[in-house]
Amino acid sequence: MAGRDPEAGTVGGAARTPNTRAGPLVVWRFTDGKPGHDSQSQGLVEALRAQCVVEEHSIHVADCRAGLAACLSGRITFGQDLPDPALLIGAGHATHLPMLNARRVRGGRVVVLMKPTLPTGWFDLCVIPMHDRPRRRENILLTRGVLNRVRPAAQRDGCRGLILVGGPSAHVSWTGDAVAAQIAQLPARSTALQWTLTTSRRTPAGFLERLGAVPGLTIVPCDRTGPDWLPAQLAGAAQVWVTQDSVSMIFEALTSGAAVGLIDVPWRNPRDRVAQGVVQLVREGLVTAFPAWQGGTAPQPPAVPFDEAARVAAWILEQWPDVG
Repeated sequence: MAGRDPEAGTVGGAARTPNTRAGPLVVWRFTDGKPGHDSQSQGLVEALRAQCVVEEHSIHVADCRAGLAACLSGRITFGQDLPDPALLIGAGHATHLPMLNARRVRGGRVVVLMKPTLPTGWFDLCVIPMHDRPRRRENILLTRGVLNRVRPAAQRDGCRGLILVGGPSAHVSWTGDAVAAQIAQLPARSTALQWTLTTSRRTPAGFLERLGAVPGLTIVPCDRTGPDWLPAQLAGAAQVWVTQDSVSMIFEALTSGAAVGLIDVPWRNPRDRVAQGVVQLVREGLVTAFPAWQGGTAPQPPAVPFDEAARVAAWILEQWPDVG
């Protein structure tokens, strides 16, 4: 089992040890309502469900009222009618204290996704992207990118292409005209594919106007998509192009098993951790940079299935057999 640093301690005292369970794996999934965080926690729950019987209960942090005082008091005001959890899973700072307090009162093991703002030793397992460069600990499991809900597709449509557009961030120098010019080349040169483009919440207002009417391109803005739209599109696309500022969408595309290309957006600092993480994907041949594609290198699907949520789920079930 992943060990906890004995000097780190836990909030409000030691956690209860979960009992061996003969029934379903009971998961309390804590949510702050942010789509990116929900995608991570739901992705892990769905990966667990693919490997065992899961009974999931979603708890919104707005219903928890669990600050430090509540943790020290040893009381919780939520989940009274729920079975004791085997796992408590959450992403985002607002989920941390509610999960820790619930563990103290009801038991279970806490799995936090992404690098927590509280000491990592307070959690049973921290699932952290390696580009965050955390200190090595026995209770830290490093992943390639953040977890997501996308599952590798058994079959895909060889005639479909997908373009995912991010937007300005602290890591890139976003130029809408340059991005639009690259996007226009994809349908023009890959006419055998039926192309669909979607945006993200970071995509600047008015960006789509820069594209004009690109022949062979269907545009579906993100505000016209639901939570299941992107996983369904990724499951069917043979080729996916992502603006390289959007690391989460890059890893979603890789997880789907599609061939992935990167639309070039200049890095502000090519040496920062996010830029280096993407550069490493290019070096490993997992993704194809736009200049290489212009030179005749076609994107190729990952040679080995890329499914970090399934890997984390398998680790949990193997290392903690008493949770199932």
